[in-house]
Amino acid sequence: MRGTMPVVATVAAGVIGVAAGTWPSVRAQAAGGEEGPSMRTQLASVLQDQQWAKPKPGSWKPPRPAPDGLPPVISRIDTQEKVVFLTIDDGYEYDPEFVNLVRKERVPIMTYLTTRYVKGQGQYFWAMRNAGSVMENHTVNHLNMALQPPEKQKQEICEASDTIAQQYGRRPQVFRPPFGSMNETTRKMAKECGIKSIMLWSAEFYNGTTGPGVGFNGFARGDGGKGFKPGDIVLMHYRKGLAEQFRTILGWIEQQGFRAAAVENYLPKSLGGNAPDKPPASPAKP
Repeated sequence: MRGTMPVVATVAAGVIGVAAGTWPSVRAQAAGGEEGPSMRTQLASVLQDQQWAKPKPGSWKPPRPAPDGLPPVISRIDTQEKVVFLTIDDGYEYDPEFVNLVRKERVPIMTYLTTRYVKGQGQYFWAMRNAGSVMENHTVNHLNMALQPPEKQKQEICEASDTIAQQYGRRPQVFRPPFGSMNETTRKMAKECGIKSIMLWSAEFYNGTTGPGVGFNGFARGDGGKGFKPGDIVLMHYRKGLAEQFRTILGWIEQQGFRAAAVENYLPKSLGGNAPDKPPASPAKP
């Protein structure tokens, strides 16, 4: 059935993902009563979903559905909190140290996965999933969507969602078009593939590459400003040296008095996130 996985397959793949990400190995308890956590306990610890802080009531305005009923396009979150959202695209480089860093520092991220880049490294993204990253859709072949006919756009989005659902146990709800290129056809095809919202970005960290006007490992805002703003959605990519690059941006975030937050907790369920569609109001002042 689409979007589900047998329990045995899920557990097996999860253990593979742990090894690929250089996690502590999971070992069965030896006959004769060797001390230590049981296999069941260790697997529960390894495979459980991460729980990230939710926004304070009244501190944010959730994105709204589009009037035309198609997936809305989101590029930032309207919030008063000094939070930013780290999103990472593609998936053609695999840095095991990055998996350990995300787990150790407990940093929420969202991955937009281009499924042809996964190649034989699907277990790496199992490790990323288990470290707390949601796996969302970035097409099969990283094509410019605005240049593709409707049937090709639908194929690119639907097949990527099918692959991610089969491998990682959850069908993507959010889509990011490669290069940020899209048109109304993209929104229509995304909806037909089960996508609930389309996420772009408000700032980019050119990690491991050179950005226009900002140099190597530069940071640029879409509005031309400097530094972070509350609710920024930051674009990054899976590239060589990602762990060290990630430490760099975490340092910038901390220096400016911000923190990384889980964007899915600021997206209503109707748009593919975890937040209620009608968030609670802020507490009444005494």
